[in-house]
Amino acid sequence: MTEFVVQMENRPGRLASLTEALAAFGVNIEALTAYGTDGEGTVRLIVNDAATTRRVLEEAALSNEEHAVLTVSLPHQPGELARLTRTIADVGINIDAIYVLRSNPKGIELAISIDQPEAALPELPITGGVLTI
Repeated sequence: MTEFVVQMENRPGRLASLTEALAAFGVNIEALTAYGTDGEGTVRLIVNDAATTRRVLEEAALSNEEHAVLTVSLPHQPGELARLTRTIADVGINIDAIYVLRSNPKGIELAISIDQPEAALPELPITGGVLTI
């Protein structure tokens, strides 16, 4: 999966314009968070089509960064997220963002943007879950 971090003005209609442009090209947004600070907006999104999203952002002249993300499925029970985040921290990897992709009473699927996803897989001893990049 791919995460895009998009910087734009925080004003009415900007997020609507971005999501409309992605929809017009058939891009499905899998996860999203957006927030504004001092007139600047940051939109972090995971999409089903990175190549098309890249083109849409380029055509819109929107400043953005692109990151690979890990996905993990965990049992839906207390302590699982704590265990996962401690495991990531203990191998010296920084978490930039976490998204909930899907959740039900039995399990939860997360997308995790980290500072070194390729290096993370062999280092992370995940028990009770499935981790992929």
